[in-house]
Amino acid sequence: MELDLTPKLAKKLYGGDGGAYYAWCPNELPMLREGNIGAAKLVLEKNGFALPRYSDSAKVAYVLQGSGVAGIVLPEKEEKVLPIKKGDAIALPFGVVTWWYNKDDIELVVLFLGDTSKAHKSGSFTDFFLTGCNGIFTGFSTEFVSRAWDLEESVVKTLVGSQSKTEIVKLDPSWKMPEPKKEHYNGMALNCEEAPLDVDIKDGGKVVVLNTKNLPLVGEVGLGADLVRLNGKAMCSPGFSCDSALQVTYIVRGSGRVQVVGVDGKRVLETTIKAGNLFIVPRFFVVSKIADPDGMDWFSIITTPNPVFTHLAGRTSVWKALSPEVLQAAFGVSRDVEQKFSSKRKAEEIFFPPPN
Repeated sequence: MELDLTPKLAKKLYGGDGGAYYAWCPNELPMLREGNIGAAKLVLEKNGFALPRYSDSAKVAYVLQGSGVAGIVLPEKEEKVLPIKKGDAIALPFGVVTWWYNKDDIELVVLFLGDTSKAHKSGSFTDFFLTGCNGIFTGFSTEFVSRAWDLEESVVKTLVGSQSKTEIVKLDPSWKMPEPKKEHYNGMALNCEEAPLDVDIKDGGKVVVLNTKNLPLVGEVGLGADLVRLNGKAMCSPGFSCDSALQVTYIVRGSGRVQVVGVDGKRVLETTIKAGNLFIVPRFFVVSKIADPDGMDWFSIITTPNPVFTHLAGRTSVWKALSPEVLQAAFGVSRDVEQKFSSKRKAEEIFFPPPN
């Protein structure tokens, strides 16, 4: 069976004046279903409010644009009200209730990537709303709601009858929402654009890795993540995940070219990628990217909280570890050719600046 790794754009599922919710469909991107991965985007206009909900999947949220407020309630914990802005990554384990609000003129755009291995539909997130026209109050009978919350029948009818709003609403500008607290941010989120760099190569690129060290909550999610910023015309070394993890990549900014090589040395993907594209690299497949002149940024999740990668070029390449005799025998070349091959890329690590 041929693998279809073609990058795709998200499609709108629902929305209104307050904003919209987009998702990638596993029918169009089969690797979502194959890898048990979900992917979606929330876009909120000014005063847009995404109603409280919980999901059937653990996720990592990443703020692509704008700033706003996120309400997060971990199981049996008090509500955390976080100030969020572009570059923030937030770990959302199972059972978390969230709401999202944008009070600014610029659209707030949040990307969600997560594990759907325990979801109702493989490759898709299913959200369960606490309020709204499809919320839990519309499903229970008046008797059950009355007894569960110890309310008079008249109050229950008012409560249930008021649930006419959809998943995303636009609040009146005068509506007072909870003020975010900076102390709630710590331990719940990490700004990948401001965090210490894990890799910084002049004229090559930069990497921030999200793992259990800088955001312990990702251990509960079971996912790792990284933000990679590749300079113009620079190259990312061919490499693969050596711990059987899938890599799900969303292009945040810019454009470039990507190649993926799979079983039997077959090139299974060669295409141009641009902002908004999502693609998935299967387990153990080798991927490499070259940025266009304006550079390219991407945010990825890896299906393990502390991923390990093997790179095939650069100073840390596996080729550097192999003895010359093995290389000569494996390639079937002379010592002179092997030395030319081995002597290259002694300084660079995983990003290669453009040739002079």
